[in-house]
Amino acid sequence: MTEKPLKRAHLYISGRVQGVNYRYYTKLQADSLGIVGWVRNLFDRRVEAIFEGDEITVEKMIDWCRKGPNAARVDNVDIHWEEPTGEFSHFEIKRTFGW
Repeated sequence: MTEKPLKRAHLYISGRVQGVNYRYYTKLQADSLGIVGWVRNLFDRRVEAIFEGDEITVEKMIDWCRKGPNAARVDNVDIHWEEPTGEFSHFEIKRTFGW
């Protein structure tokens, strides 16, 4: 069986995405899809995330991020495709940058 190539997406999500458990539900969704990487809040009220996995699951994760949890209102998802590094073994919620 051939292993599927990894894809890596670096996202910046804006809208009402802090104070609505966005990071928590992102982790639940990533874990359910087998995505690795991390998610964190930024000072400017956005959420930043990195996802690594096969192309189909990364796309599913991005689609989920466009909606987010019920209490969220996602205005924009800025996606930067990067070379996968394979550095992650799981998905985690990181501390807010600089805190």
